[in-house]
Amino acid sequence: MTRSELASMIDTADRDSARADAARLEELGYGTIWVSGGQLQAGLEPLTRLLEATERIRVGSAVAMVELHPAAALAERYAAAPDRMVAGIGGGHGPHPLRTLNAYLDELDGTAPVPERDRILAALGPRKLDLAARRSAGALTTLNTPEYTAWARDRLGTGATLIVQQLAAIGLEPDQARERAREPLRFLSGITGYPENFARMGFTEREITGLEDSLVDRLVAHGDVDTVAERMRAHLDAGADQVIYSGLGPDPERHEHWRQLIERL
Repeated sequence: MTRSELASMIDTADRDSARADAARLEELGYGTIWVSGGQLQAGLEPLTRLLEATERIRVGSAVAMVELHPAAALAERYAAAPDRMVAGIGGGHGPHPLRTLNAYLDELDGTAPVPERDRILAALGPRKLDLAARRSAGALTTLNTPEYTAWARDRLGTGATLIVQQLAAIGLEPDQARERAREPLRFLSGITGYPENFARMGFTEREITGLEDSLVDRLVAHGDVDTVAERMRAHLDAGADQVIYSGLGPDPERHEHWRQLIERL
């Protein structure tokens, strides 16, 4: 994974559209295609489909949950294209998250090999960031401010890769964009770790529980392409090695937006 690499999240539910989108991203010169954890709920087939549809671009899971995908299954996908797949790993939301994640990583070190250089750990708080630095190429974070990106970079150190997923709504009016953004925010704020991380960033309990505009605007970029590119650039300037553009909702102009982001970043 290279410094200042632009990546994109895509929807793999429609196979034909996914293949067309993957080919377009490869043509534009994007570094990595990431498949969201929601698209991987039923299995890891989307990873295989995108690897088969492309020749050069890297494909990553963002993220494969340890509770859903055995290490052997993830390793099987990796073995089919070890030069182009990034194993993004997350989960461990039970009573002993670090123990669960360490056990999974032990399997990837041994009987189901995926080398540290090709795996990334989803990490919000300090303990998972420390684990990511010790046992993977680095960390993937989401729903954080550029200031938090700078803090995560300091925590990881200079040798680890830091990937930031930036949710964004291009071309929508502010109120419409905020309502679109609140859909994933409502879901994610119910998962252990996210509200605590929002508090680490300085948001108040009222902002967090009410998903107030002040929180939405700092976590989700919206406006025109230049505004979204500026937010993504802020993460790169804060120490991110890669920023994932994750567009919200239907986007009939997504190919043009991808091209424009490449030009700006």
